[in-house]
Amino acid sequence: MTELIGHVHHRGVTTLTLDSPANRNALSAALVAGLRDALDRCGEDDTVRAVVLTHTGNTFCAGADLRDPPDPGALVSLLRRFLDLPKPVVARVTGHVRAGGLGLLGACDIAAAGPDATFALTEVRIGVAPAVISLTLLPRTDPRALARYYLTGEKFGPAEATRLGLLTASGADVDDVLAPVLDGLRRASPKALAETKRLLTAKVLENFDQDADDLTRLSARLFASADAREGMTAFLERRDPGWVL
Repeated sequence: MTELIGHVHHRGVTTLTLDSPANRNALSAALVAGLRDALDRCGEDDTVRAVVLTHTGNTFCAGADLRDPPDPGALVSLLRRFLDLPKPVVARVTGHVRAGGLGLLGACDIAAAGPDATFALTEVRIGVAPAVISLTLLPRTDPRALARYYLTGEKFGPAEATRLGLLTASGADVDDVLAPVLDGLRRASPKALAETKRLLTAKVLENFDQDADDLTRLSARLFASADAREGMTAFLERRDPGWVL
């Protein structure tokens, strides 16, 4: 197990913890590979009834690591693994989620957050678009409501994230919110859980496989553009990009 992914197993539930504080749990090539490996191990382990995905620090995931970005194909493969894993995956969020991190939430079957969580789709502010993560976000959220945040990059909170369909629920204590969820998963038949998840993800996977190649190419093209170079340089230099009015 890679050191970037913590692993704890308790009463049938394996908790995977994003643990890359140096880059606020950003999606580096190493973290994407480590998380994919961790999910594969959970899928093969008959003692795992469900998976909880959580994080260390005040950031669940800061999006793509601009210094060591994952290959778009690797990110696609990771998101698909969430969907076809025969175990429910539950997101537990107590901090900030940005850009590609929202794609992870969209890939989870259930997602809950505490009151300090914040969310933003910041891709347009660095000259790209939320292309690959749309594979999991658009089928599971309200596209009309989400359009505002895709287009503006504005920050929003847990209540709005729940309204959009990004979260299943939020509350003052995320563990209190998730307690009945995890109890229910522990009481369920493993085979029934797998087949029920298959029912829930069938249409999402169908659209995923139909659109993945086009969105992967779009992502690669945008990240190689002049706007992306300026946007990412400005972000790293902590200044506004040249197009800001």
